[in-house]
Amino acid sequence: MLEKVLPHAMSKAKPNFESTIRKLKRDWTIVYDMLSGKENSGFGWDDHKATRQFRHRNFPYYDQLTSIYAKD
Repeated sequence: MLEKVLPHAMSKAKPNFESTIRKLKRDWTIVYDMLSGKENSGFGWDDHKATRQFRHRNFPYYDQLTSIYAKD
């Protein structure tokens, strides 16, 4: 519907959507690997450098993204 009203809006918004989806998947992968990784004998923030961004921040859509991106 938006394309009918503003035909060029979606062409400008699509890269932003794709970028957001890539970032969500990257962040989800970091949290998923940290929480359920097989090599996590002793959990520690220092062992997972990429997880520092989540140390004081929650990840509210983890369950929903897990149902989308879950690894086999």
